[in-house]
Amino acid sequence: MNITLKQLEYFVALAEARNFGRAAAMVHVTQPALSVQIRELEDRLGAKLVERQPRDIVLTPTGHDVLRHAKQVLAEIQDLQGITRLRDGLSGRVSLGVIPTVAPYLLPVALPMLRGQNVNLDLRVRESRTERLMEELQNGTLDAAVVALPSDVHGLVEQPLFQDRFLLAGSIAQITKLAADPEALRPTTIDPDRLLLLEEGHCLSDQALEVCAMERSATRVDLSASSLATLCRLVAEGFGLTFLPEIALASECRAVPEMATLRFETPEPSRVIGLVRRKSSSGEGWFEKLAETLADAGRELLPAGDCGAGVPPRIKS
Repeated sequence: MNITLKQLEYFVALAEARNFGRAAAMVHVTQPALSVQIRELEDRLGAKLVERQPRDIVLTPTGHDVLRHAKQVLAEIQDLQGITRLRDGLSGRVSLGVIPTVAPYLLPVALPMLRGQNVNLDLRVRESRTERLMEELQNGTLDAAVVALPSDVHGLVEQPLFQDRFLLAGSIAQITKLAADPEALRPTTIDPDRLLLLEEGHCLSDQALEVCAMERSATRVDLSASSLATLCRLVAEGFGLTFLPEIALASECRAVPEMATLRFETPEPSRVIGLVRRKSSSGEGWFEKLAETLADAGRELLPAGDCGAGVPPRIKS
């Protein structure tokens, strides 16, 4: 008897959940039904794929190999279905991933624009960190993802959307003091003891460290947060300084009036936000249309005009 797609789907769910009960819930079957399919998959492959423990499972070396191939097969099937599903452009069901430092700001502007273009669009959004989004994109769970470029992942098509510059954010007193000292307006001159970052794993933290030419170990302030909103509240109370993406400027300044921001001297540090998809998936117009709309939404969130060269740093509060 041949291996079935259902067995591969159940095995991937088990590998991700690491528990038969949770995996069964993920694929909407009973635990005994999932266990039977996993055993049949092992029988057909002639190899043990998981080590069954009281409350957990561990993949065997063969299990890791099979998991990699199973994800590839399921991704190919997703692409095959997508050829038909998205043949009429940006319509039907589209699964989109967005990183957390972009999603709260871009989506409220972009979603009404997308719905206005096609009321029948079934857009399913997943907010997660870059590493997780790349995994879900490669295994076919997502059709596309909004991330900071370059993604450094093989086999993806990347479409830049907009440039997102970084501002320095802190309390009004701190930023007013820094604004009087031009030498302090360079990322590389920031005191590591005062720099607050998102917790490890957020790409924004890596980007901030890169522009400051720092290692994470150099930052000695024992404070980190899982969201930009939390960081903004911390720095507004004088606990340090942080980098605020321009896309979040208007929203966070409204929410935290005690916070002030300062533009760096040119060249301003920045990141490029882009849309990515698998090369193996068919564009068929939907990808370009989605990228165009997301780029338009991003431009609405950024200040009008060029505030780069020739414009002196300024405080926003």
